[in-house]
Amino acid sequence: MEWHVTDAQSLATIDREIGGAFALMYPERDALSPASPREYRHFSLAEYEIIRRVIYATGDFEYKTLIEFSERSLQAAAAALASRSSIVVDTTTVQAGIIKNVQNSFANPVYCAMEAQTRPQKQKTVAAWGMEALAKRYPEGIFVVGQDPTALKTLVELIEAEKIRPVLIIATPPKFMHMDIDAKKQTLTELSIPNITIKNQKGGAIVAAAILDGLIDLAWEAYG
Repeated sequence: MEWHVTDAQSLATIDREIGGAFALMYPERDALSPASPREYRHFSLAEYEIIRRVIYATGDFEYKTLIEFSERSLQAAAAALASRSSIVVDTTTVQAGIIKNVQNSFANPVYCAMEAQTRPQKQKTVAAWGMEALAKRYPEGIFVVGQDPTALKTLVELIEAEKIRPVLIIATPPKFMHMDIDAKKQTLTELSIPNITIKNQKGGAIVAAAILDGLIDLAWEAYG
């Protein structure tokens, strides 16, 4: 991602606000971060980069405590992006948010569930049917569910049925429906699927796009 000076200034503001995490990146400047809260020190540098990308995209500092990374999720993401794994997203908003960065880096194929050709069905949402069709076509891809929880439900069901084995799932749908999203995310961890998710009812396509955008840049630094 190309950064303008104003972007850098905004990110610096985020670093100052978070304090302790900023000290992780620049230990010699710890004295400049008087707050330095201990609860932020568990971030790795790569995790912190993702977190501040989301804060920058949303303007919401609460995300510093909401984003959860499964074990080896960042390593899996970098390897999958570098090997040009297919990326399947649930909405066009996520697709629009990442496509330029994808094209300027590893050029991974990007597919959107909302645009997949499927037969009209009443049993599932358009996103769920599209996600199922694309998942079966690209069973070892990177899957991003930013908005539609039914797409996440479909992915988990396909994994449990051993029909697909994603290399990474990013799941940030807002929890406004009577669906146990937390249970679905727990299932991903139990099945050893690398994942990045959020706690709380917050989320959305912008959050998902910011996470994947940050992952692309981190992978490009490592493999590009």
